[in-house]
Amino acid sequence: MNTNEKKTVVQLMQQFSIPLILGVIVSLVWANMNYESYHHAMHYSFFKSINFHFLVNDVFMLFFFGIAAVEITQSVLPGGDLNPIKKALNPLMATLGGVLGPIGFFFLFNKLFGQASYTNGWGIPTATDIALAWLIARVVFGAKHPAVSFLLLLAIADDAIGLGIIAIFYPSPEHPVQPIFLLITLGGMIAAFVIRKLNILNYWAYLVIGGSLSWFGLFKAGVHPALALVFIVPFMPAKYKDEPTGGLMEILEEEHSTIAKFEHQWKLFVDMGLFTFGLSNAGVPFSEINSLTWIVLGALVLGKTFGVFTFSKIASLFGAPLPDGMNTKTLFMAGVVAALGLTVALFVAGQAFTLPALTGSAKMGALFSAGVAVLAIILGKILNIKRID
Repeated sequence: MNTNEKKTVVQLMQQFSIPLILGVIVSLVWANMNYESYHHAMHYSFFKSINFHFLVNDVFMLFFFGIAAVEITQSVLPGGDLNPIKKALNPLMATLGGVLGPIGFFFLFNKLFGQASYTNGWGIPTATDIALAWLIARVVFGAKHPAVSFLLLLAIADDAIGLGIIAIFYPSPEHPVQPIFLLITLGGMIAAFVIRKLNILNYWAYLVIGGSLSWFGLFKAGVHPALALVFIVPFMPAKYKDEPTGGLMEILEEEHSTIAKFEHQWKLFVDMGLFTFGLSNAGVPFSEINSLTWIVLGALVLGKTFGVFTFSKIASLFGAPLPDGMNTKTLFMAGVVAALGLTVALFVAGQAFTLPALTGSAKMGALFSAGVAVLAIILGKILNIKRID
């Protein structure tokens, strides 16, 4: 295989997130063949409380969210899909619908088909799996479609709300929430702001100083530290997509800007490393399927689609339009893609219930939400969604 062929293979693996899919498949097979072995490998502490699961979810995913933050930052700059700022208000409003819709449908379905012991699972369908949703969005819409930026902002905001729900309604006795430590994260943002004012263009200064403070603050506060770079990346110098008018940010060539270098040098690592994310998070032993399974799945699929679509339309009526290039059809598809709960929903399911039988049934509903990927791709063809690559 020559160099060009190797590049093509790698690009195809990146485009279709093959490493993530392989990681999910391997974890499912492993967990169902020998769950004890799988759980031991993922959670074996080789140094104090540090294990493979921690390194993936709390350290590696830091860079995944960082790359996602690059996409959003570039989208809100002049010329971007979410600029002016009122265009960013629409996906944020849709995020609210993507949380309230699933909660409403969960309680409705539980009233009709469930029982009182299921009630605590209402937070499970509020989650969106950013990694998988980003992948399917690029497959359905194409990498350059404004719906991808719309979904990415929605998914990150959605998960931020989800983390808040976990912290408030499903607290861990071992790691209680301590908001005072968020001041350290604020200190990281201030540090990144100062670094930018000093015209420092090396992204390592932002990562090491701002990123470290942000990560430590979130970790000590009891909030998922993988979001640390979401608060730092927007301070990295970037180039506007339209013609510059002067100033540090505007004079940088796009491919040589600080934020572009960070994305270019870390994207391959992140795309390939998503194998470990799938491996460490999707290992669920197949369990009993009952009404709770279908309540979780139904609340995810119908609640997300209806909530995102409805609240986005309401935002449009009040002067916060969809990004240019999006319409009713692509908005509906974005709502469908947002229903991919999978790994995040699996995590919430583990926090929501203490009885193993309920936990297993709820996790099956979260696991089945991966089927939305196939549904979204088929609907994209039926609705003739035009890709923009």
